[in-house]
This record gives sequence, C-alpha cells and structure tokens, in this order.
Amino acid sequence: MDEKKAIEVADLHLEDSHEVAKNSALRADDELEHQLTVAYVVKHHKTLIWWTFYWAMCAVGWGFDAQVNGAMISVPAFRRDFGYIFEGEAVLPARWQTAFNVISTPGQLIGGFLCSSIADSFGRKNSLLIGIILCTGGIIGQLFSATRIAFLCSKLVLGFGLGFYLTIGPLCTSEVAPVVLRGIATAGVNLGIAIGQLLSNAAVAGFGERDDHWAYRGPFALQLLFAVFLLVLLPFAPESPWWLVKKGKIEQAKKALEKLYGANVDIDNKLAALQSTVSNETRDGEVNFVDCFKGTNRIRTFISMGVFACQHLVGIIFVLGYSTYFFQLAGLDDSNSFGLGVGVTACGVTGNLVSWFVINNVGRRKLFVGGMVALTAMLLLIGIMDVVPTAGAKWAQSAITVVWAFVYFMTIGAMAFAILGETSNTSLRAHTAALATATQAVFGLAMNFAIPYMVNPDEGNLKGKVGFMFGGLGALATIWAWFFVPELKGRTFDEIDRMFSDRIPPRKMGTHVLL
Repeated sequence: MDEKKAIEVADLHLEDSHEVAKNSALRADDELEHQLTVAYVVKHHKTLIWWTFYWAMCAVGWGFDAQVNGAMISVPAFRRDFGYIFEGEAVLPARWQTAFNVISTPGQLIGGFLCSSIADSFGRKNSLLIGIILCTGGIIGQLFSATRIAFLCSKLVLGFGLGFYLTIGPLCTSEVAPVVLRGIATAGVNLGIAIGQLLSNAAVAGFGERDDHWAYRGPFALQLLFAVFLLVLLPFAPESPWWLVKKGKIEQAKKALEKLYGANVDIDNKLAALQSTVSNETRDGEVNFVDCFKGTNRIRTFISMGVFACQHLVGIIFVLGYSTYFFQLAGLDDSNSFGLGVGVTACGVTGNLVSWFVINNVGRRKLFVGGMVALTAMLLLIGIMDVVPTAGAKWAQSAITVVWAFVYFMTIGAMAFAILGETSNTSLRAHTAALATATQAVFGLAMNFAIPYMVNPDEGNLKGKVGFMFGGLGALATIWAWFFVPELKGRTFDEIDRMFSDRIPPRKMGTHVLL
C-alpha cells in the first residue's frame, strides 16, 4: 500500500515538473516574442514572411468577386445579354441583379462552416485545396454561361469556394505569424481583398467597353490566375504548427516550425510553448461551434463577428461594390466612371499598405474606432451632396468616395482581420473564423438584396441619398465599437487568454497591466 502511494506521489511530482517546464517554456517564448521587431523578422525570417503573404493572398479571389458583382452592372454588354432595354438603355432587372449579387452569399456561408470543420479535421492545406477546386469550377461555369440560370448556378459554386478562401486566410496568417508581425499579416488578408478589387475594376475598365461577350467574360477569366497561384505553391506550404500540435503530430509540427523560422531559432522552446498554450485551451477535449458562445468565449466571438458587421453597417457594399455604377448614375460618362472605379480600389490598396506602418504604433482600437467616425461622417456628406443640384456636387461625391476607400482600408478594413486573428480563442479559431465569414455573408446578403432596389433608376433611384441611411447605421456601429473593440497589440495569445479569463473590459485591455 505504501509502495502504491509512493508511486502515485512520484507521478504527481513528475506531472508537476512537466507543468513547470511547460510554463517556463511559455514564459521564455513570450519574452522572446516581445523582443522581436519587424525589422528583425524582415531581415532574418524571409521564409516566414513569404508564407504569411501566401495565406493572406487567399483573399484576392474573394475581393475580385465581391467587386466584380457591382462593377459588372456598369458593363453595357453584360446588361444587354442578361437584361432588357428600358427607355433606350440596357438594364439588368433588379430581381436578377439582386440574384446575381446574393447567390454566392449562401455558398460562402455554407463554405465557411465546411472549411472550419475540414480545416480542423484534415488540416489547413487540404481545406484550401478544396476551396481552390470549388472556385475553379465556379469560374469556368461563369465563362461558359449563356443563360441567367446557368450564370446563377456557377456563382453559387464559386461562392462555396470563396467561403473557404475567406475563412482559411485569416486563420492561417494568425497561426503562422509571430506577435510583432501578426497585426500586419492579418491585415494582409484585407490587402488581398483590396488587390482583388483593384484588379477587378482594372479588368472591367479594360474589357468593359467592348461590344462582345468578352466585355464581361474577360474579367471572369482573370480569376483563374489566383487559383493557379494558390494551387502551384500549395504543395510547398508548411502546414499550420498549431493544427499539427492539436492533432498530436509533434514531429511534423517541429518540421513546420523549422521551415518557417529556420535553424537560428530555439525550435524546441517554441514548440514547448505552443504545446503549453494548446494544452491549456483544449483541456476540455474536442470543441464545436456551441463552445464559441460559452463563458468568456462568448464575448470573444461577438467581438470577432461584430467588427465585420461594422464594415457592412458603414456601407462597404454601397461605396465600393457599386462605385462605378454609382458614378454613372450620378451623371458621369462611362470612361470617367471606369477610371474613378479603378481609382477607388487603388486608393484602397494604398490605404491598406499605410495600415502596415501604423498598426503597431497607433494600435488596433484607435484605428478602428477613429475609422468608423471618419467613414460615417463621409457617408453623410455623400448624402448631403446628392441634394445639392450642381455638377460640382456630383464630382464632390465621387471624390469623397475615393477618400472613403483609402480610410476604410487603412482602418476598419485591415483592423477587422487583425482583431479576428487576435481575439478568437486559439482552440476555436477555425470555428470563429467561420462565424466571421458567416457574418460577412449574412450582412452581404441583406445589403446586396436591398441596394439594387435603392439605387436602380427603375426602382428607388435614390443615388447618393443612400449615404444618409448608412450614415445612421454607421453611427450606431461606432458606439458599439467604442465599448467592445479591444487593443491587443503586442500581446501573446497566452496573455490575451488571461485578460479575457479575468474579464477585463475590452476597451481597457490596451492599458491593463498583467501580473
């Protein structure tokens, strides 16, 4: 009996020593993470930067499709082939315009949830592969569609794949990047969206004035390039070390870390710290979507979803998705409309690049809340300019739209992905990313359904007055952001977990001192 007790005591001491060793590794890795600088990572970890860029570029395809939906309405050949003549002008019926815009949204919703389950069960790389296959099938379907129904079905298939893209991008960038690079890397997902939107508008500007079907098939065909880029490099990409550790594949996780960080980093210590964090967050066993809404995970999930709701409430679909068509309705000719459409998205790309230089200095919270205030004010200005009966007011509306795009991508566009990557519980990150994608899809569905009826000349014909509505919604969303958007720059995942466990109010996390 005494011998049995002695063995039990020895086992307890062994477990305690293992726990102490894990916590020691975690604290040591936290210290090293805080000492890293962006300049050091750029100089010594170029491979790490490349693979974070690769995962962020999953969002290019999503950005292209999101922009081409609205921009395609400005292409006369598309309206002619899929619409009808109204008072001498080719018009796409509002119900079909709505159907084309929203059909991919249910696909994205389902695709996001499927992606999270597949990514957790079979790995991040296999999940991306399925997304690439679905997107390729949808794009080819669009190219050869000659009827509205065929085009609609193709966009639905494409939507499934885009749901995979938008879920796996922020998930993997947040898992691969170190603390100092995490904000920049996750904001890079929004850069991918901006690049996709820029290329979409450039393609529409280049092909849009043609008289044949390549006026709209040309831009669709360019989407295949993104799928090829991701597919060719996928076999060489390292699997997420976080996922490998969760699945008990420790040796593979070590090899993935070595591929990311190189030989000059204490991989064993980093691996032990990763094991400790995963162990702390998965002690209750397997997780599911219900766990996202339990305990302190509830507020983490609502913050992750809320920042994407803010993007829609402040008018992202209205201002960017319909910018070219909006310019035409405002009275600008096709040439100026296409040119301004490209300018809007070019400013978006520039704004996202600027965010990289301010995200670690200014912080996520200040950029997000400040961006909401500025964007709301500009929406109200767009509405005011619409009731001013002068030609100059139309150009003022267009100029405000360009500035709006720059501010959006520099602030809430980039910060939403950074906040998602940092706020979500690491063991629930795939599920939380899927819920964020679902939020995008649901709000996108509502906006894409309503906006055509508000702006079309054969329906509401409100034009820029829609800015008043989104200005009001943006004001409400700004109030929410003030209370719930946290400041998590420079915090490790372990430190973030501790603050949420201690129930620190999100708006006070930036100044909270951990003991």
